[in-house]
Amino acid sequence: MDSAEPVKPAERPARAAFVGAVVAALFTLPGLGSGTLWDNSETNYGEVAREILLTHDWAVMHFNLAPFFIQPPLYFWLGALCAMLWGATSFAMRFPSALATIALGAAMGYAAARQAGTRVGIYASMILSSCLMQAVIGRLAIMDALLDLFVAITIFCWFRALQTGRESYFVCGWLAAGVGFLAKGPVAPAVALLVVVPYFFWNRRHERTFAPTARAWLYGALAFAAVALPWPAILIARYGWTPLHQLIGVYTIGRYTGVIENQSGPVWYYLPVIVLGFFPWIAFVPMAVAYAVRTLRTESDGDGPLIRLALVWCVVPFVFFSLAGTKLPNYVALELPALAILTARYFDSVVRKGGTLSAAVSAAFVPLTIGLLAVAIVVFANENRLGTEGSLALSALTAPGIAIFVGSLATAILVARPEAVRIAPYALAIATLLAFDGITTIVLPRGEAFKPIPRLASIIERDRRPGDAVAIQDMSGGNALIFYTRPVVDVLAKTGEHDTRTGIVDPRVEICKSSRVWVVAPRDRPPDDPPYGRHRTVVATDAKAALYLYDGPLCKG
Repeated sequence: MDSAEPVKPAERPARAAFVGAVVAALFTLPGLGSGTLWDNSETNYGEVAREILLTHDWAVMHFNLAPFFIQPPLYFWLGALCAMLWGATSFAMRFPSALATIALGAAMGYAAARQAGTRVGIYASMILSSCLMQAVIGRLAIMDALLDLFVAITIFCWFRALQTGRESYFVCGWLAAGVGFLAKGPVAPAVALLVVVPYFFWNRRHERTFAPTARAWLYGALAFAAVALPWPAILIARYGWTPLHQLIGVYTIGRYTGVIENQSGPVWYYLPVIVLGFFPWIAFVPMAVAYAVRTLRTESDGDGPLIRLALVWCVVPFVFFSLAGTKLPNYVALELPALAILTARYFDSVVRKGGTLSAAVSAAFVPLTIGLLAVAIVVFANENRLGTEGSLALSALTAPGIAIFVGSLATAILVARPEAVRIAPYALAIATLLAFDGITTIVLPRGEAFKPIPRLASIIERDRRPGDAVAIQDMSGGNALIFYTRPVVDVLAKTGEHDTRTGIVDPRVEICKSSRVWVVAPRDRPPDDPPYGRHRTVVATDAKAALYLYDGPLCKG
């Protein structure tokens, strides 16, 4: 087959991949298992993973011992495997995301270095791993890190296929898309195609671009089917088409065309998300985009294909998700690699020029923004009486804020000095690492004081007897209560209310059905809250929550 290699030969991509993996590990692994899981998503997905071991069913996912068809199984499989090694701990449930983020850091470094040189690869992987959203997603027990990894691998493989004409790259891309399907559903191949197809038509107007052959499409389709189809085929054999209707019809297409779980937002919803999520590197994005456009006009660097890919990768998914009915911040995290590539190329150009005034000005925006934010927080705190939670959060953010301020100020100074400009990105990355470590070691541990469910659940597990029922009423934390006890945990309607929603249980029915019933509910009970003729004892209180035990003579439900 006729093929062509990229304009720039590979330049030590393994070194850039190694640096990318190390930087990502430094941001994700320290303190990964400290504290309890965060309700709602972490405990929800963590419980689904744990119930694989409880039910011994690796094909049909379960939550609260009921079939769970909302998400594909990849994260849950990995979480269950980690739980087999370390128990159902916070570390075990978060490790799949951390591992995926480390792998993405390596893939980012390798792909960028292969196309644009070692320095660009190192910069790109470092920038990606140290931006706020990437670091956060890598520390959460959710499947988005896996989705982002396999979408990126799919795009990188197809990019190489279009450059070289090699069918193997095209097939590898479809294999990655199949794994991405198992991570988050059809959105994985869909987003990759949304990026690569426009790139193909744009790039072939400027240079030779190889379209996949019919044989490549056939092999790619077979590779995707071999990875993605066995699991849904098992579901269809056991439950008919209901699981796929839930997964694809309701929670994929339905999320785009409508609003799921009140997660809506305006069309500009993702603008502030990108600004905050790509912090602190967002300060350099305007100049990076301007430099990319200028380079495309002159083709001075010879890596027009990489720039076109990054620009399409930035714009098309952003528009796609902005038009969706359901919006969540983590949806656009899969375009962070594109922003990292553009920013890395800009820094590389600054290094080759020996520093520029525009880069120094961009870097100065970071400490300026943080300084203005600090002033705003002080004014807000003085004019508003903050509760204990707010005061603790603000005080705990002081050290991380100082670290970012000092690091970004140093970056601005280094960028302006020709002999030191090469290390400027490292200074900002190190400052971000120190700030993030400060958040994980100072801020997050303080948040445990405001998470009463795990502590109350430990009391239930300690004193629970066979046949006891467990429920939660009129407060958040139901997923956490399931995760930190054992299913089934029922959700009770509010006192005096008749709630017809699926999964909501009449309090009388729950309290009367078992010899003993543990109920987590607000500490301040309504004065007309009946015990239904049973003994109600306050076993423990924690923050605004209380643990009640109903026992004594049975009543009629």
